[in-house]
Amino acid sequence: MFLKKVSGAAVLRSRQRSFPTTIQKSFSYFHTTTMRFNKGVPEWATVDPNALGVNEKPYHVLNIVGGKWYGDTKGTMEIPNPMDKDSPAIFTIPDTSVDEIEPFVQSMKAVTKSGVHNPLKNVERYLMYGDISRRAGQALGEPETQEHFIQSIIKCVPKSYSQAKGEVCVTAAFLNNFSGDNVRFLSRSFGVPGDHYGQESHGYRWPFGPVAIVAPFNFPLEIPVLQLMGSLFMGNKPVIKPAEKCAFVMEQFLHLLHHCGMPKEDVDLLNCQGPVAEKLITTAPIRLTQFTGSSRIAELLSVRTAGKVKIEDAGFDWKILGPDVSDVDYVAWQCDQDAYASQGQKCSAQSIMFMHKNWENTGLIDKMKANAAKRKLDDLTIGPVLTHTTKSIMEHIERLLQIPGAKVLFG
Repeated sequence: MFLKKVSGAAVLRSRQRSFPTTIQKSFSYFHTTTMRFNKGVPEWATVDPNALGVNEKPYHVLNIVGGKWYGDTKGTMEIPNPMDKDSPAIFTIPDTSVDEIEPFVQSMKAVTKSGVHNPLKNVERYLMYGDISRRAGQALGEPETQEHFIQSIIKCVPKSYSQAKGEVCVTAAFLNNFSGDNVRFLSRSFGVPGDHYGQESHGYRWPFGPVAIVAPFNFPLEIPVLQLMGSLFMGNKPVIKPAEKCAFVMEQFLHLLHHCGMPKEDVDLLNCQGPVAEKLITTAPIRLTQFTGSSRIAELLSVRTAGKVKIEDAGFDWKILGPDVSDVDYVAWQCDQDAYASQGQKCSAQSIMFMHKNWENTGLIDKMKANAAKRKLDDLTIGPVLTHTTKSIMEHIERLLQIPGAKVLFG
């Protein structure tokens, strides 16, 4: 979460990181999961995700601004099927250009810095969003809707069924957590007695007003939804720019929110390339940007926005195995999951492991190798890497092998 003080008032937007409530201590569950396919689509959905990449005329994702859906832009972008380059595109998106973003600029200008609601204005919207959150969380728990999003995620970002389902379940849990009065309670204010008669201090948790969200590709539902809902709960008007590769997922979620009672004017969805999003962020009166992505773009936005950005950038995550050896099978399973689940395309993926010499004769490396070998394309426990080419990965390996003592352990 982040807290900002403005003119004696406190402004808070909360960001909840969700974690599974139990750890499944099964060393092989990830490679026995089978793919499942839904028999129908929810009434609010605009397409069956299983039809993506099949029809010669691909589904066209739309923008929404000022409560109106539209897809008529000068250019469109085809999103290729990540599992089969020779099949039809899975969908197309509007390739919105710089000279087409004026409606988004005007939409942001229409929102004041006091937001759409706050503790002193339109307070009924806190309960409205508590109800929307309840309805959306309940919907994600229903088999038909849950399956719709699982298959949507898998189609855009191939990952195992259990990984995709976990993303939907975490999102549902977040929405359920903020049902009822909990959105209102999130905006709890405070008061402090003054130091002389007639004086007191009050702090309010206040929105920023017009804000932007630039979302990543690797968790096309969970990350943008948690960020989006936190923004909406607090009274902001967000424009969200999803990653091009998975824009379809966010479009479908907005259809679900509209079905659950969210006014269509509350969120703008902009499909475009990065420089166009940067132009919008620096042209419109956007008071804060939430960015999740590479450290290079994070640094660029920090400069362009003069620091008006909250960053969740790339991770380089260490695992350290100390001198105390125990539960080798579990450690081997956890290392495999942390390194290779979702092809390692997460900010929390294991990047490097330091191992005490006491582990050398435990067979840990052999067990990790055996677990990795169980992964296969058939059930997407291993799949395509979407942001690097094979050539760049092989060149990286060659550079690592130049380090004295380095060697390839397996693979």
